[in-house]
Amino acid sequence: MKKEAKYLLLIVLISFGLSSLILSILGLVSFIPQFFTLAIVDSINPCTFVVYTIFLIALSVKNISKRAVYVIGLSFIFAVYIAYYTLGVGLMVITGKIPVAWAGYLAIAFGVYEIVTGILEKSRTVGKGKLRKLAFSTEATVIGGIILGLTVSTTLLPCSMGPYIVYATIISKMKALAYVLLGLYNLVFVFPLFVILFAMGSLKESKEFSQAMVRHSRELSIVAGILLIGIGLWVLV
Repeated sequence: MKKEAKYLLLIVLISFGLSSLILSILGLVSFIPQFFTLAIVDSINPCTFVVYTIFLIALSVKNISKRAVYVIGLSFIFAVYIAYYTLGVGLMVITGKIPVAWAGYLAIAFGVYEIVTGILEKSRTVGKGKLRKLAFSTEATVIGGIILGLTVSTTLLPCSMGPYIVYATIISKMKALAYVLLGLYNLVFVFPLFVILFAMGSLKESKEFSQAMVRHSRELSIVAGILLIGIGLWVLV
C-alpha cells in the first residue's frame, strides 16, 4: 500500500470513524445522518475547491518537492481547520438564543439560495482576485501555508454559511458538548482537502481534480441545496 493511501485511510478513520464513535457514545446516534449531511454539504462546495485550486496553482509554479507540498499543504489545512472552528464558535454565540426550529427555516432558505445561485452559476467566493495575488505572493513555507489558510478561511463563510449556521444553531443548545461537536464537524469539513492532497498521484493531478470540481459547481450547489432543504424539513418535523 502506498504511503499516501495509508495516510488517506487514517484520515477517513479519524474524520468519519471517530466522529461516528463519539456521537454514538454521547447517545446522539439519531443525529449522525444529519451531522454528516451538513458537514459533507459544507465541505464539498465550489468555494472550497476554488480556494484550494488557487493554492495548488501557486505551489505548482514554485517548483518545490513533493514532500514540501505535503508539509505546506498540511499546514494550510490545519490553518483552515482552526480558522473555521473559530468562526463556528462565533456563530454559536450569535445563534445561541435562536430557537432550534429557526434552524429548519434557515436550512430551507439557504437550500433555495444554493439552488438558485447554482442554476444561475453565480460565484459566492469573496475576493478571488485578492486571493490569487495572496497565494502567489506568499512564500512556499509552513508559515506561508498557515497565513494563507487563515486568510482564505474568511472567504469560505459566505459560500458555506447555510449548513454551518444551521449546524451552529442546533448544537449551540448543547452547552459544553457543542464545542466537541464543532470539532468533529470540522474534521469532516477539511476531509476533501486531505483527499486532494494525498489521493492524487502528483501536484498536477491534484490541481486538475480540484479544477474539475470547480467546473461542476452548478451541480454541487443544486445537490447541496436539495440536501439542505431536506435537513430543514427534518428539523421542523
